[in-house]
Amino acid sequence: MEKSGGNRANQMFWSIGSFLRRCLFLVISARPIPHHIAFIMDGNRSIDNFKRQPEEVQSLMDLMHEKIEGLIKEESIVNRYGVKVHFIGNLKLLSEPVRLAAVRAMVATANNSRGVLSICIAYTSTDEIVHAVQESCEEKWNEISILNASGAGYDLDKFGENENEERESVVKLTDIERHMYMAVAPDPDILIRTSGENRLSNFLLWQSAYCCLYSPSVLWPEIGFRHFVWAIFNFQCNGLYPERKKKQS
Repeated sequence: MEKSGGNRANQMFWSIGSFLRRCLFLVISARPIPHHIAFIMDGNRSIDNFKRQPEEVQSLMDLMHEKIEGLIKEESIVNRYGVKVHFIGNLKLLSEPVRLAAVRAMVATANNSRGVLSICIAYTSTDEIVHAVQESCEEKWNEISILNASGAGYDLDKFGENENEERESVVKLTDIERHMYMAVAPDPDILIRTSGENRLSNFLLWQSAYCCLYSPSVLWPEIGFRHFVWAIFNFQCNGLYPERKKKQS
């Protein structure tokens, strides 16, 4: 009898909780919805992890390899929910087994279309910016060299004499953004940093200029539905969506 009463009570609480969640979803859906939410987990060290002792780095590689292989399985959570996976960062720093596993995971989830999960690994924002600038300059130099070789170029010994030609040869903002590791995703609307930290830890510095920052005091394993909902409410109530639209235009 007591067990039956307990089951009814649990069912009632579950129904109330489900009703409240539906109400929250209705309220949230009436306002602009963020397209990209980024997380900085506590303990994030990015490329600094590679400065550890070799045995520690190998342990990290082994752990990453195990977790990435789990994403490839058909019954994995990303496949159950139709999520496409991107690995972002200087993947050349990874051990070969981990790098190949990351490529396999991206290929295996490439046709998923209900959501996108971008995992920053071997990543810092400063490294990303340097990489993008280097790639942009190299690309522009190759373009100029090809044009000069064909006789239709800028004639580098006279470079700068013609203002229009100089403008055409300059590296533009769009060139740099196109070569960012994070070019596969829109800039984040919300950036959540767990454990109450108020620093970005060299994460998405270029992309976070217009995003809403939220720093709950809970540690990463404890973050839950209520924190997620509050972050979205904060984004909607602060009117940051028009700023994002203005930047994108």
